[in-house]
Amino acid sequence: MVTRCELLKSLNDPDKEWDIIIVGGGATGLGTALDAASRGYQTLLLEQADFAKGTSSRSTKLVHGGVRYLAQGNIGLVREALYERGLLLKNAPHLVKNISFIIPNYSWWERIFYGIGLAIYDLLSGKLSFGKTKHLSKNETLNRLPGIKPEGLYGGVVYNDGQFDDARLAVNLAQTCLEQGATVLNYFRVTGLVKNDQKKVSGIVAIDAEAGKTYQLKAKIVINATGVFVDDLLQMDSPGKKPLVRPSQGVHLVLDRSFMPSDDALMIPETEDGRVLFAVPWHDKLVIGTTDTPLDEYRLEPRALYSEVNFILNTAGEYLTKAPKRKDVLSVFAGLRPLAAPQDESSATKEISRSHKIIVSESGLITITGGKWTTYRKMGEDAVDKAIQTANLNPVACKTNELPIHGHMQVVDLDNHLYVYGSDREKLLTLIRENKQWGNHLHPQYDYLQTEVIWAVRFEMARTVEDVLARRVRLLFLDAKAAMEAAPLTAKLIADELGKDGQWQEEQVASFQKLAKGYLLY
Repeated sequence: MVTRCELLKSLNDPDKEWDIIIVGGGATGLGTALDAASRGYQTLLLEQADFAKGTSSRSTKLVHGGVRYLAQGNIGLVREALYERGLLLKNAPHLVKNISFIIPNYSWWERIFYGIGLAIYDLLSGKLSFGKTKHLSKNETLNRLPGIKPEGLYGGVVYNDGQFDDARLAVNLAQTCLEQGATVLNYFRVTGLVKNDQKKVSGIVAIDAEAGKTYQLKAKIVINATGVFVDDLLQMDSPGKKPLVRPSQGVHLVLDRSFMPSDDALMIPETEDGRVLFAVPWHDKLVIGTTDTPLDEYRLEPRALYSEVNFILNTAGEYLTKAPKRKDVLSVFAGLRPLAAPQDESSATKEISRSHKIIVSESGLITITGGKWTTYRKMGEDAVDKAIQTANLNPVACKTNELPIHGHMQVVDLDNHLYVYGSDREKLLTLIRENKQWGNHLHPQYDYLQTEVIWAVRFEMARTVEDVLARRVRLLFLDAKAAMEAAPLTAKLIADELGKDGQWQEEQVASFQKLAKGYLLY
C-alpha cells in the first residue's frame, strides 16, 4: 500500500498532464476513477473530505433494481440496475450478499398485485437473478418476520435483492484504483478550474487540507463527480448557471434487532405518503428507512428533521408489535440524494428520475450526476466514454465488468464481523503479532478490534477518528453513544501511527463527540 506522502510526490511535477482528473470521492467518482485507471489512463481523483463521507456512506445499504421504479414504469433503469447488481455480487462477494425481502399482505389484492410485479422484477434480472418470487402463508410470514403485527395479515410475498456495506465498498474501490495505477487522495479540496486560451478547462487548483499546500494540476479532461455538490464546481466554471441537482434527503434509524429478530428484511412498498419503507437487518442491528424530503439548503453533514424521525417511527409502529420510540434509536443518519433536477418546478423528488445524466459544458468540463450506488460502475463507464470522446483520448474498451474489487473473496463466516475485509482479514490479524494490545476490543460491547484502527490508517487511508469510527468500522452508524465512548482510544491509536501529539488527540475527540451527538435523539 502506497503512503500519502508517496502519492503526493506524483503531484510535484509542474509539467505533468493527467489524462483525467476526477473531482469527488463518492461512489460515482471512485467508479469513474477505477474505470479510467483500468483502461490505462493517467488518473487522479481528489476528494475534499474522506471517501464516501457524504451520500455514499448513508444509503439504505441495498444493491437493488428499485422495485418502486418498476411501479413507475421505468423499466430501463430497473433492468440496468439489476444487471449491475449481479455484477457487483460477483466482483465484491465479501461485501455484497443476497437477502430476502418480505412484503406482508394485509389485503387479498396486495398478494396478487405484488406477486405479479415482482415476477416481472425477477424476469428483468435475467441470468443474474437472485432468486424467484414466492408467496408465503400467514404462518410462514409470521415465522420469517417475528415482530410484525398479525392482525389482518393474509400472508406475504418474498423476493430477493442485494445488501452491502456502502462505505466499506467505497474504501475497497479506492484501494482497487490504487492497484490499477490511479492516484487517489482524500482531504484534497478543489478550489478552482484552470482554463487555456480557448477557454477550455485544462486543469484544477486544489488545496491539501492537511498540509495547507496549494497545487495547480494539468489535465486533458476534468470530470465533476461531486454528487449533491456538482453545482459548486459548475459555478466555478460558469457563474450564474442554473442548478443541475435537486437534492433530496433520506433518513434512517438504527434499532436493536429485538424489534424484528429476522434474517429477512421487511419491505413496505407504499406508506401513507407514497414512499417505500424498509426494515433491514445490518451488522446485527435493524436499519429502518427511508424518507424523501426535498431540500433547498444542504451541507456535507446533513441532519435528520424531527418530522422525518417521527414519520419512520410512526410508520414502523404500524407494522411492528413492539413499536419503536425515540429512546430506542441507537443512531440516526441522514444522506443526500443527488437527483438530476427536472426542467419544471415539481417538488415531488420521489418522482424525479434516478437515472444518471452526463453534461459537457462549453468549457469541456464533464459533469455526471443522478444515479445510485447500484449503478456506480455503469456511471463510471459512461463518464469515461464521454471523456474519451470529448478530449480525443486514445480509445480503450471498458474493463470493469469482470474486474475483482479489492478484498474479493467468497465469504464463509458472516457471523465474524471481520468478513467485510475479505482477503485482507488474515493480514489484518497478523498485525496483532506486532502489538498484542491491538487484539483487544475497541469497545467492550462490540467485536471491533484495536488492530482494525491500525489497519485503517496504514492500508485504508483513514486520517481521523471520524474516518475510522464512521466509515472503516461502522460503529457511529450502529451505535452513536458507543462510538463516542470509543473515540479517545481510537484517537490514541491513530496518533501513535501518524505521529500526532496530545493536543491533536484532544481536538479529534472533541470534534468527533460534537459530530456524533448529531446521530443521537434526545
